[in-house]
Amino acid sequence: MPDDLWRPARHERRPGEFVPESRFGFWFLGTYTWEKHVVEITLDELVGLISEPRASYPVVLDAGCGQGKAFRLLHGKFRPRRLIGLDAEARGLLRAQDTAAEQGIPVELLRSDCSAIALPDACVDLIFCHQTFHHLVHQEAALAEFHRVLKPGGVLLFAESTREYICTWVIRILFRHPMEVQRTADEYLKMIRHAGFVFEPRNVSFPYLWWSRATAAGLLECLGLRSAPPPGQRKETLVYVVGVKPA
Repeated sequence: MPDDLWRPARHERRPGEFVPESRFGFWFLGTYTWEKHVVEITLDELVGLISEPRASYPVVLDAGCGQGKAFRLLHGKFRPRRLIGLDAEARGLLRAQDTAAEQGIPVELLRSDCSAIALPDACVDLIFCHQTFHHLVHQEAALAEFHRVLKPGGVLLFAESTREYICTWVIRILFRHPMEVQRTADEYLKMIRHAGFVFEPRNVSFPYLWWSRATAAGLLECLGLRSAPPPGQRKETLVYVVGVKPA
């Protein structure tokens, strides 16, 4: 582990500007723990929320692909003929390129913010957007771009940490985010619906994982020493939703 891992990346940010990840965050997002215990578990749950799953999705976009830790999973689950990875950070895309080469997976990599995607209208069958939105400044514009590039009937797999989690002291110390745009689970759902995506309660879940709370309560629940509060009696820390662009 690099000696300077715990120091924040130096960056004087102006309002509305992209926030680069901390050194620790960049390291952690490249670990096996992140791939196996976060990305893989999340994708399994999102697949279970799809109302009418297809045998394959010809064009898949990994929006906020980071270091490419989802490429293998997306390729195996959705069997795309074309897999596209998009991210705003060049250092992440360099790692993603290496990841794809190591796994023998053909991937097209695009460097841009999700609010300006260099793809034509209605060309994508499925978008995977995992833990990306709490990094984005222009969230509504990004959803409008997702809606634009998806084909009619196309699917958005959306998984996000909420304000309740991102604003905890542990996350604020270790990672870097634009704090003024963080949202609750309900606010994310309303924004996705307002962007034109349709979904039902069966297409939504609110995982309440112990690690998503920087409190002793989460650890006690992990150890089986207490039960988590039921939905409606807690502030949700994660929201998963499968939205569809109407045909």
